[in-house]
Amino acid sequence: MKQLHRKDLFGWSEFNQERNLDFHSVLWVRESGNVLIDPLPLSDHDLTHLQALGGASIIIITNSDHCRDAENIATQTGAKIVGPSGEQENFPIACDRWISDDEEIVPGLIAYQLEGSKTPGELALVLENSTLITGDLIRCHVAGELCLLPDAKLTDSALAQQSVTRLANLSTIDAVLTGDGWPIFNNGSDVLTRLVEPYSL
Repeated sequence: MKQLHRKDLFGWSEFNQERNLDFHSVLWVRESGNVLIDPLPLSDHDLTHLQALGGASIIIITNSDHCRDAENIATQTGAKIVGPSGEQENFPIACDRWISDDEEIVPGLIAYQLEGSKTPGELALVLENSTLITGDLIRCHVAGELCLLPDAKLTDSALAQQSVTRLANLSTIDAVLTGDGWPIFNNGSDVLTRLVEPYSL
């Protein structure tokens, strides 16, 4: 796993040839139990690294298309799986807890429910007011520039834009760790503002 912009954050990736971009997963190392977000399969090297960093106590899945290797990793680590409450009725795997809007999952990590994306109640996560971690709706196909899922994949474009505008109004965001595409490590609030500017005209 690669260290990210903080000493307690790590990531690992998988290149998707069909979309020509990377898929990402995040590990937050914390004394009260490590948190994995949308975990992809771990190589032997990354599994050893995870174990050396203390394993995992919680796996957060932002939406049903990001279940990835959560069940297998939960079996390996004993981690509890949490998912978006908006998908509780039809979620493809069992979860130990369901997360709603504005809920503190663990101290310092707040969930924001996104409306209008391709799955109901997709979650974005804000870590200690400064790092935004996204699933599918907010992406980065070109380095330094955020974008949204194409309109054809959205269930409601206007609601999706409102959800993203709400995140853009968080003026303390420095980094944006996208599930798909490039990460943004600096000036995250400014990049989010540029994303929503066309919708506010």
